[in-house]
Amino acid sequence: MPRDLSIKKVLVIGSGPIVIGQAAEFDYAGTQACRSLKEEGIEVVLLNSNPATIMTDKDIADEVYIEPLTVPVLEKIIEKEKPDSILPTLGGQAGLNLAMEIAETDFLETHNCRLIGTTSETIKKAEDRLEFKETMEKIGEPCAPSLVVENVEDGIEFTNKIGYPVVLRPAYTLGGSGGGIAHNQVELVEILENGLRLSRVGQVLVERCIAGWKEIEYEVMRDSAGNCITVCNMENIDPVGVHTGDSIVVAPSQTLGDKEHQMLRTSALNIINELNITGGCNVQYALHPESFEYCVIEVNPRVSRSSALASKATGYPIAKVAAKIALGYTLDEIPNAITKKTFASFEPMLDYCVVKIPRLPFDKFISASRKLTTQMKATGEVMAICNNFEGGLMKALRSLEQHVDSLVTDEYSKLTADEFEEQMSIVDDRRIFRIAEAIRRGYSYEKIHQITMIDPWFIDKIAILVEMETRLKTEELTTDLLKEAKRIEFPDKVIASLSGKTEEQVKKMRYDNGITAAFKMVDTCAAEFAATTPYYYSVFGSENEAKKTDGRKKVLVLGSGPIRIGQGIEFDFCSVHCTWAFAKEGYETVIINNNPETVSTDFDIADKLYFEPLTPEDVENVVNIEKPDGAVVQFGGQTAIKLTEALTKMGVKILGTSAENVDAAEDRELFDEILEKCEIPRPKGQTVFTAEEAKKAANELGYPVLVRPSYVLGGQGMRIAVSDEDVEEYIGVINQIAQEHPILVDKYLMGKEIEVDAVCDGEDILIPGIMEHIERAGIHSGDSISVYPAKTISEKAKETIAEYTRRLARALHVIGMINIQFIVLGDDVYVIEVNPRSSRTVPYISKLTGIPIVPLATKVILGYKLKDMGYEPGLQPEAKHYAIKMPVFSFEKIRGADISLGPEMKSTGECLGIAETFNEALYKAFIGAGIRLPKHKNMIITVKDEDKQDIIPIARRFEALGYRIYATLGTAKVLKENGIKVIRTNKLEQPAPNLMDLILGHKIDVVIDTPPQGVEHQKDGFVIRRNAIETGVNVLTSLDTAEALATSLENTDLNNLSLIDIATIARR
Repeated sequence: MPRDLSIKKVLVIGSGPIVIGQAAEFDYAGTQACRSLKEEGIEVVLLNSNPATIMTDKDIADEVYIEPLTVPVLEKIIEKEKPDSILPTLGGQAGLNLAMEIAETDFLETHNCRLIGTTSETIKKAEDRLEFKETMEKIGEPCAPSLVVENVEDGIEFTNKIGYPVVLRPAYTLGGSGGGIAHNQVELVEILENGLRLSRVGQVLVERCIAGWKEIEYEVMRDSAGNCITVCNMENIDPVGVHTGDSIVVAPSQTLGDKEHQMLRTSALNIINELNITGGCNVQYALHPESFEYCVIEVNPRVSRSSALASKATGYPIAKVAAKIALGYTLDEIPNAITKKTFASFEPMLDYCVVKIPRLPFDKFISASRKLTTQMKATGEVMAICNNFEGGLMKALRSLEQHVDSLVTDEYSKLTADEFEEQMSIVDDRRIFRIAEAIRRGYSYEKIHQITMIDPWFIDKIAILVEMETRLKTEELTTDLLKEAKRIEFPDKVIASLSGKTEEQVKKMRYDNGITAAFKMVDTCAAEFAATTPYYYSVFGSENEAKKTDGRKKVLVLGSGPIRIGQGIEFDFCSVHCTWAFAKEGYETVIINNNPETVSTDFDIADKLYFEPLTPEDVENVVNIEKPDGAVVQFGGQTAIKLTEALTKMGVKILGTSAENVDAAEDRELFDEILEKCEIPRPKGQTVFTAEEAKKAANELGYPVLVRPSYVLGGQGMRIAVSDEDVEEYIGVINQIAQEHPILVDKYLMGKEIEVDAVCDGEDILIPGIMEHIERAGIHSGDSISVYPAKTISEKAKETIAEYTRRLARALHVIGMINIQFIVLGDDVYVIEVNPRSSRTVPYISKLTGIPIVPLATKVILGYKLKDMGYEPGLQPEAKHYAIKMPVFSFEKIRGADISLGPEMKSTGECLGIAETFNEALYKAFIGAGIRLPKHKNMIITVKDEDKQDIIPIARRFEALGYRIYATLGTAKVLKENGIKVIRTNKLEQPAPNLMDLILGHKIDVVIDTPPQGVEHQKDGFVIRRNAIETGVNVLTSLDTAEALATSLENTDLNNLSLIDIATIARR
């Protein structure tokens, strides 16, 4: 069936800010789909509240609205733009839920608009737990015995009938939010209460727990004519019970026999036909490890996290094909973009193995529980491709950038046999290291399998890696042994440390004996047809398929690796724009990256894509074959910057700011000299190595001080210390990770924090705009609410900022991007940090000012001058609108994490509010971040002593808004004395009714709790904040945020939100 010609203008709904459970995979899918629709000549309107992604860029859609994902906003856009169709299946659960909400009313019919791709009946059948169960029973597909409950009592009654343990899943939620496994009635009640609150329809599914079965996923495509294909099947190494997003996943599945594979494939095709799905779909199964019994866990009638993995693993562009199917094409009419000879109806075949490992955020949340359950916790993931499973696992481990290169660890060497056996049953992010240790201790495969329920095939593969460790430790390093170690991807560094040689010796031995990496192509069809895409992975001991190309100048772009807190999708935005800009200038572009969820690893962004770990050795393998004319490191975050030195050693020219100047900005003493030369003040500070030196420095500077390691991103390990005890504790934390760099101790200033991104061509600078943080200095810039244009600092301060930026950029000889953070006290301006690279604010500021920062920086790197490109150097005129970037956190997903904000970054994503007035922009930003108030008009205030005076005017404003205020003794006393009505409540350790009872009563809108700085930070505050988050109460740990919320609530006129199309903000 050819294309449906009545579709001319499509509204695509994006997935909003990045949270745990909904990361960049939807931006990747959405971007690919928008490009796919535009090639068909369709006008694309986009709604997505995330400013950081390439998807909300004016190159991707015709009209771009970075607005909150709510029904009123969607209705306004439909009225203004008059699209004839909405494509809801690319925005993850957020997009799907929004489309369902609007489809349930008659709004779409009256505006001649309809859902394309998947109908609302289909979405209902798959998403609504009851309808899904009935549909499965109708076609005879087995499900685990279950019941949908709407209150706690029914849940208890049903569970007593089927027996513990049970799994709980709320309807219409994402990444297993609010779900879990209950082993007894206490756990059951706790999870049920939380789940019922989080579900959009107040339903939770209680079902028999099939933990321990194998978890298998099928990614399937179907068109409107009923043609179906399976794109890829994947197997989780972890049994059912660990969320698939937190599981190590391998594709294609390795342990299924042909009979099992055919049985599940037939079942998947039956389900997709019965549900009448058009486009991509993901089916999850549990398979009994001993028999052929299976049951369907769930079906996602949309592009999912697994689709991104399946696309990258097979090279089959699922989102692109799904968008074409939505337009009415059938699979046999869509050409395969990779082979260009076959069609999309051809099932991909793999002659390699793909391993995905999640990137978990426990390095940021030291106090958090590391247990993995049905509630997802990972912030991102890495993928590795190899021709054997062991090699894939080794490559993926080192791609994570968590200081781990192999399964070798001495973490368990001190444990007795009994202690270790006890630890074996814990399911957390260290489980495969425990299996390796168990093999070293001589456990049988059978015993390990009984404890962990992981398939013996995987245990055997881990044993092969452990065996190689032992051989390298005990045997002479012969050429054959080296060959075998490289075949299963042991890095030179690990081989050297095990065999007692240096890395250089191992490397020389490899080159002397011709043991070098060869690159294979991902071709979707196991080499049956010639493929044209240059998409490569490395192996050892095979012939090379990557052809060295000459003729054009060639540039190497280093990606930013897995998405983690502190280094998110913003850097991918920069990498993609930089690649496009080089291509426009006639360069051949080569990308190295290992993140399957991003646009930079899409098959058609660069001329060549290498899917490899970003370590010096792996990068060198690519450099040896490609011989690039230069490399760009300033767009890939800290990951790429860290490779600067290694690249220089390989003889690759660093384009843009030179390595010495990058060093000068990071090195305390060199940087101090530069600041003195430029006559720029900064907070006083000292460089120390031990706790004693640190205490001495702190007393000389006077508390409070900021303690932090040098060379970090996202404020890792930063703390504010108010006493000697604090300094001791923090230095202890920092030194847990071996420190080759010194520790910095700075005087801590309480001023306004200001941030600037600029482009410098060696002579002139261009500053698109100045951003101001609402929270005072001391809260990480990535966690602050940021306002453009800066509205509270004087003109004089703005001029000083522009002047200091110019001096610094010149002194550091910056060619390309620079990011500087200042503190402003009155008219005084201090510099706190300089990064000679792109930062997380670049996408946001380029979209708001219409100045294409990354393409400009790229052209500057190539030698163009700003003046010649038609820009007036200096600070650019301010925009007519206000734009507010609001951080978005995922705290409810991570049990036990402390949520109070400080200099260490904790947010996973961001959303944007943009409007003509400051107040409306602020209100939109809060709505976009999911803070929708007022509900019950009750609030709790408990602040530290130094905030007691500042809280009075804020409390007064909330009182005027009609809020009932509860406060603990000290705070209550101050508020009462100032004539504010307040209800005193008891602290945690005091008898009921205390704070806890209030919070658990589900009647509180917001808690303002500012924790005292320092080690003694009361356990009280921690417990209050934690429980509030887990019951869905908004917690603010900074008075500035509380004040902003009050402003926002004073100005809510819901019916009157204005819209601004980002694509129209061109250069003025």
